[in-house]
Amino acid sequence: MAEEEKKFSKQIIGKTVVSKTGKKFGEVGDIIYETKSGELIHIVVSNPTAYCDKLELEKDKQGNLLIPFSAVIAMGDFMVIAEEDII
Repeated sequence: MAEEEKKFSKQIIGKTVVSKTGKKFGEVGDIIYETKSGELIHIVVSNPTAYCDKLELEKDKQGNLLIPFSAVIAMGDFMVIAEEDII
């Protein structure tokens, strides 16, 4: 089993979030995680697109849009998410 490549949060924040069909959602503004287990819970979307605003995604107390980290399927130049996992 190959070891997965490790990424630091500063390498992820600012990446463009897109669906696997190429729809743009915005940028990674922050990452929410469980402090006890280290489990990644949500991606906070900054600069959301009009398409993303229409999806009625979960929001935090400040009104920022949240995407479940479980929807992430790839990370490279973009953060690719499975849109069917969030709607």
